[in-house]
Amino acid sequence: MKIICIGRNYVEHIKELDGNRNIPPQPIFFTKPETALLRNNDPFYVPDFSQDLHYETELVVKINRLAKCLDEKFASRCYAEVGLGIDFTARDIQRDCIENGLPWEICKAFDHSAAISPEFIPLADLGKDIQSLHFEMKLNGETRQQGDASLMIFSVNKIISYVSHFMTLKIGDLIFTGTPVGVGPVKPGDRIEASLEGRSLLDFDIK
Repeated sequence: MKIICIGRNYVEHIKELDGNRNIPPQPIFFTKPETALLRNNDPFYVPDFSQDLHYETELVVKINRLAKCLDEKFASRCYAEVGLGIDFTARDIQRDCIENGLPWEICKAFDHSAAISPEFIPLADLGKDIQSLHFEMKLNGETRQQGDASLMIFSVNKIISYVSHFMTLKIGDLIFTGTPVGVGPVKPGDRIEASLEGRSLLDFDIK
């Protein structure tokens, strides 16, 4: 299985990163290996190679059928349930990668850098279109991120169609659809909670 992550998919997040207001013309994506998964609300241990480790809360779509070179109008057939994830990022290392034109794997794809909710909720149970979903992330009980899927630059269906023209999507692949404004650092002793449409999906400690 693959973990496909979309970068720069909310305008306000683009502004908070570097003040750059240029909207990407197509989805930007990168991948994480299966070893990046952090499951079952297990604790996240801050790696010793970063002094500036950030959370990025994201709506996650689970692919349920094979898809290659898919037309956008058929993309909704490729998923039926959604969850939440945290894309942990070594921001200090990422800045160095950007400045030197280097790949991002070292700052994005390390072990347990992709926390995933134990539960995925069927869209049928939520009773909403995927682009109408809301999610919230709290750090130590304080709301830090509020996501509104309607504010995505690229819709879920556009993302699936676009990615499928470069790599075949398979059953079980996960797509992290981008993070809204409000990213920030974590440290040992912190606690992350996140909910989707009021349903608690993530609740784990930082160690």
